[in-house]
Formats: sequence, C-alpha cells, structure tokens
Amino acid sequence: MPKILNPILTRLNLAFLAVLSACGSNHPSAPEVDTETATQIAPSPTDATPQSDYAQNLESSLPLKTTWQIQYSGKMDYSLDVDMFNLDLFETDAKTILALKERGIFVMCYFSAGSHEDWRPDAQEFPAEALGKPMQGWEGETWLDIRSPSLRPIMESRLDLARAKGCDGVDPDNVNGYENDTGFPLVYDDQIAFNIYLANQAHERGLLIGLKNDLEQIPDLLPFFDWALNEECFAHKECRLLLPFVEAGKPVFIIEYDLTPGEFCLQALTMKFNALQKNYELDAFRFPCG
Repeated sequence: MPKILNPILTRLNLAFLAVLSACGSNHPSAPEVDTETATQIAPSPTDATPQSDYAQNLESSLPLKTTWQIQYSGKMDYSLDVDMFNLDLFETDAKTILALKERGIFVMCYFSAGSHEDWRPDAQEFPAEALGKPMQGWEGETWLDIRSPSLRPIMESRLDLARAKGCDGVDPDNVNGYENDTGFPLVYDDQIAFNIYLANQAHERGLLIGLKNDLEQIPDLLPFFDWALNEECFAHKECRLLLPFVEAGKPVFIIEYDLTPGEFCLQALTMKFNALQKNYELDAFRFPCG
C-alpha cells in the first residue's frame, strides 16, 4: 500500500454491495453502516461480462517478460531502459508520461481505489459516511466502503485523469478490503463486484488494469485483469496463487522488501515472474531478478 508523502513499506456499471472481516484490534469502533444507501442491486460475479468489446480486442503491450521500475518517492529517475514504469497518477505530469511513451515505455499509473488518502487533491470529494477505520501504519489513510455508490464518480474521474494524462494502464491499490478490518461488513462478493467494476471502467477508457495483491480472488478476477502486481508473495509463501496469470499469458510483477535477491530471484525466474527487490519507500533503488 505505497504512499508518496509518508511511505512505510498495494464495464459494466456494476454496483457495490456489503463490507468485511477483521484483521486488527486497536482501531476505533466501526462506523454505523447505512444499509439502505450502502446495499446496492448488483449482478452476481458469475453474471458479469468479463470485458468490454474494446478490451476484448485490445492486445496487451506487456508480455510475460517485462522489465520494469516502480518509483513513488525520492528524486525521480526516468533514465532506466525498461519496458514499463509504475508511477503515481497524481504526482506524475502528462509531459513526463509522454516523454516515457515516446521512448516506447508502457506507463502504469497508481492510485488507491480502496482507501481514502487525505493528501490527495480530490480528498474532499469523499463523503464522510464512506470513510471507515484508519489503515494501520498508514498515516492519513482510511478504508472505504466500496459498496457506496458515492465512490463511483470519484473512481471514474480518476480513470478519466489517467486517460487524459496518457497512462497506458492503471494500478488500483487496496482492492482487498474485505480481508481487512475496514469498519464495514464487507464480504467476498462486495469486493468482486467493486474490482470488476474498476476493470470494466478502465477498459471502457482504453486503459489496461492490473490486480494488486488480492490473491484469494484471482480465480474469479483473472478474466477481467491484464496483469497482476503483488507485494511480498515470496516472503509470505503464497506466490503459487499467481500462477494462473502466467498460465493465461498475463505478466506478474513482484516486489519484495525484506528478502534478499538470493532468497527469491531464482524461484521468481522459474515461475516467470518479473520480480524486484525494492525499499519500502519505493524510491529509485531497484534490484531486478534476471
């Protein structure tokens, strides 16, 4: 769950539904849920169409083997000769994105879809009733009620911004709220509906989209997403869950923070993952596997 200013270390008009399990214990009490406004009529995940017509005809410019860099903080270094850059949507200007694309570099733009970050320029647009518990370890960041229809225009505006700036794809973070103590009773299907909604909205705008973390939902979400990006799957011994992306010909990007390259690179290469060792700050430092 990277931040720019204070890092510590992730087409259909589907509606949003219900919210969550539990993970922490020292949070404020959960906000009261307005079930009348939060609960929406949404098709079940199995009824959803995998992608828009545009996306079905869109060939990903990211092959299984893709060299890449992800940087959100520190002095920005755009000089690397890589296939893809993952950059912050709000902090990166259109001129920078254009310059990278002119070099043949795919630009993936990051934003948080499942949390409210109080330093973002659109932070005031989020209604108070959609804000949940603080995210542990992330100052100024709170979970969102992903069932709330009030989030839709905000997310769509962010996707519009990504398209306007020239991003090739988007990297929405915190799309596994149902596994966390958000302050809302989110459930599995709420997250599926929200994530498919994001994927379809991105594809309708000609943007590719990656699935960030959210490993347990890969079997249901694989048809809707163009790549996977995961933090610390080797550290947590859960990388095998990402293999369906590789088997589908879709690239997998891995970040490890605490492990040394010798502890994960050989396995990453064997699994055909594009893995990096990075600092938690996600600054310019990178050690690529292979």
